[in-house]
Amino acid sequence: MRTDYTDITKDPSGFVLLSDVIPSIVQEIRYYSSYNFVGDRIDGYEEPCSILTKEAARALKTVSNEMMVQGYRLKIFDTYRPATAVKHFVLWGIEDTDIRMKPYFYPDLEKQELFLKGYVAKQSSHSRGSTVDLTLLDMKTGKELDMGSPFDLFSEISHPDYRGITEEQYENRMILRHVMLRNGFKPIDCEWWHFTLENEPYPDTYFDFPLSSQYLRR
Repeated sequence: MRTDYTDITKDPSGFVLLSDVIPSIVQEIRYYSSYNFVGDRIDGYEEPCSILTKEAARALKTVSNEMMVQGYRLKIFDTYRPATAVKHFVLWGIEDTDIRMKPYFYPDLEKQELFLKGYVAKQSSHSRGSTVDLTLLDMKTGKELDMGSPFDLFSEISHPDYRGITEEQYENRMILRHVMLRNGFKPIDCEWWHFTLENEPYPDTYFDFPLSSQYLRR
């Protein structure tokens, strides 16, 4: 069995623009903005759009259909992440002394602990193209469901099974978790918002084309 997943390609042919597949999604691509744990737009994020493998997008469309029947829309924070962006995270963690976003995203941790505790990966599943960070939006109120912690709060509070939150907040997490699992996605143990397609089409390949609809449609 291979243990070194080092294949990197710039070929976007197996990917789709998620809004083409699920027009109803709401997108808040945090790493295109400066409101993220680094505090700057992240390298490789050329457009605030969501891109996924065709297989992951189809599975997520089924999730969206199920949730819309129940009165919810999907809100996307991140999908495909260029390997260049992951390098940006790693260099920030090793070399950059800037901690201006610490109070908002990792108040109880030092920067280096973000990697040790698995909140930030040196090689991210997002770069394989079948991982999504998301939440649910209540169609009646237009607001996100209260999950007990915001996206990218690197803390024990964000662990999916954390019970030091209200029953409603926990149930909201379970609504998202159960629909994702039902449709072929697997979670991780430290972020309630993070899911990867279990049968992802490129388990050994990491991609490094820009996050841009224009690049995708060349």
